[in-house]
Amino acid sequence: MLVDAYLPGMSGLELLARVNIDGQHPPAIMITGNSDVAMVVAAMQAGAIDFIEKPVGREELLASVAHALELARDSGKLVARQEEAASHIANLTARQLEIMTMVLAGHPSKNIAADLNISQRTVENHRAEIMKRTGVKSLPELARLAVSAVPGA
Repeated sequence: MLVDAYLPGMSGLELLARVNIDGQHPPAIMITGNSDVAMVVAAMQAGAIDFIEKPVGREELLASVAHALELARDSGKLVARQEEAASHIANLTARQLEIMTMVLAGHPSKNIAADLNISQRTVENHRAEIMKRTGVKSLPELARLAVSAVPGA
C-alpha cells in the first residue's frame, strides 16, 4: 500500500490503523509533503515499512516498494532488520539514548539542554555521535531505526 499521510476525510495514520485492526498487515509505505519526526514515528508504529517525503523520486519509490515487498515475503528478513536496528541502538550510551528519545519526541536541542542541565553544544555533540553510531543521515531515518529496533512498537 502507498498511503498519503493527508488523505481527504481520513489521515493515512487512521487508514493504517483501520487496516491493521482487521489482522491484515499489508506492506505499507507512507508518503507526505509535510512531516515531522513524530509523524514518522507514528507511521512506523502504525505498520508503515517506510516513510518517504515528497517530492518522491522514481528510483526512491521503486526501491522502497521493492524493499517492502521483500520484507512482506520473508518474515526472517524483517526479524533481521529488527535485530540490526537493535544492535545499532545498543551501541549508544545511556545519555545518548536519553537524548535520542527526547529528539524523537520533538524536543529542540535548547530545551533538551535545559531539561538535562547540560550545554546546548553538548546536546549537539551527542546528537552528532548518535547519528554516527547508528549510521543514519537524517532524523526521519533515525526514527525509522528506533521504531524498527522495537518489534511490535
